[in-house]
Amino acid sequence: MEEILSGGPTAFLAGEMGFPLSDRHYAYQAWWQTEGLPLSLAIDRAGTPHLRQFSPEGERIDEILYPPFYTYLLEAGYSAGIVYEVSERHDWRSSFLLGFITAYYDPGLYCPYTVTFSSWVPIYKYYEGERREEFLAVLGRHDPPFGQGATWMTEIGGGSDLGASVQTQAYLVGGNRWSLTGDKYFCSNVGADLALVAARPQGAPEGIRGIALFVVPRERLYGNGRNYLVRRLKDKIGTRSVPTGEVELRESEGYLIGSPQQGLYCLLEVLNCSRVANSVGVVAHGLHALAQAYHFALRRRVFGQFLAEQPLFRHELKQHYTQLTWAAALAWLCEQWLEAVWLEKPPYSNRYLLFRLLTHLAKFWTAKVALKAAQWNLEVWGGIGTLAEFPPERSVRELLVTDIWEGTRHRHLLDGWEVLKRYNLLPSILELWDVSAVDSSLGSEIEQALDKTEDEIVAQIESLLTRLAQAIGQITATRRLYSILS
Repeated sequence: MEEILSGGPTAFLAGEMGFPLSDRHYAYQAWWQTEGLPLSLAIDRAGTPHLRQFSPEGERIDEILYPPFYTYLLEAGYSAGIVYEVSERHDWRSSFLLGFITAYYDPGLYCPYTVTFSSWVPIYKYYEGERREEFLAVLGRHDPPFGQGATWMTEIGGGSDLGASVQTQAYLVGGNRWSLTGDKYFCSNVGADLALVAARPQGAPEGIRGIALFVVPRERLYGNGRNYLVRRLKDKIGTRSVPTGEVELRESEGYLIGSPQQGLYCLLEVLNCSRVANSVGVVAHGLHALAQAYHFALRRRVFGQFLAEQPLFRHELKQHYTQLTWAAALAWLCEQWLEAVWLEKPPYSNRYLLFRLLTHLAKFWTAKVALKAAQWNLEVWGGIGTLAEFPPERSVRELLVTDIWEGTRHRHLLDGWEVLKRYNLLPSILELWDVSAVDSSLGSEIEQALDKTEDEIVAQIESLLTRLAQAIGQITATRRLYSILS
């Protein structure tokens, strides 16, 4: 354990997860250690980028002004192939290995890559319009200048209940071109070349099934100027390396992905890609927090003994490390299932529904495990850990944000329970993972709870799904069985 904590993300991936790595992965980690991390720390300390809304001539330009080294930092990941591995080779594992290394040092920076390949997927699968090859080429570039994507769903009403909160309207202009008007409230990677936007086509039904997904370019094809406006940038507590803002759509050009009836499926597929990436990323950064705690304890002497030598510290370090290992196994299990099912279209197979359940479990549980590790790291450092000049403070801030990215805990608990019950997935789960081997009564307890109403078992849902997530992660880690599909 100590050797892996000292070796960085590649040591964990190779030694604990058992993944074969290439020279590219080791070189990428070395770049982060020598160049990337100092730049990332400087960007985090500098805070939110600036927004220049007008040119000297008074033209609305909404330009995002970054620190001069931000582009260099961002392009390193694109050059390494985080997006290209998906768009050209359909190699999700290679992409996520690079993403794990990125998020170990800076989970906020992993966001632009994640929303870019998450935007590429539905365009590749569902969009058949005349601009298909153009859009795919923008997001899948192997060489600079790299095109960036974004996924903008949330409006002022919130992100959990999109069926009620999405008020952006879409009107058909001609062919596959639509006009979108509305306001998006949390727009990560604002300034992107192409954004996927949730909107409600004219005449669509109320609720979630009335929402469609559109590609909105940064620049207008018909007419001049910006196709969307940036009202302001958010001053966030964490993930400062990705700009988040409020976007105004004012008769913005949009291109419908698939049919209006496929909007719900496209939207959920985008979220599933991002949720798997979030799971991988939070485990990586939680591991970094644990490494910080260990290295600080090696030089911190209390009561005549180094903290790293004291029994309670070693016991708790092992506990957090074990939980992170199980969480990592669950995250990588989701990655392999994503690789197996991502090309499926509705009606989905049973294995796609299992993937959806695994994604809900992984998203909420990995975030909880990683945040606990970061909070423990701060406790190990004591009072100085709360100071912005030392590492623990940033890790807690970063993981507080990623804990609610792509759906809060309660949303995943309720949605996970709903899919488990609706599609009768428990028999398949018990067949694939013998959870009784690590939690003898779990299967029977879930089976009994599934016969009750939500009101009757609401107090049990978090406990049951947490135990299920941990059991699958533990079994997967023990067997290094990251894919039961191969």
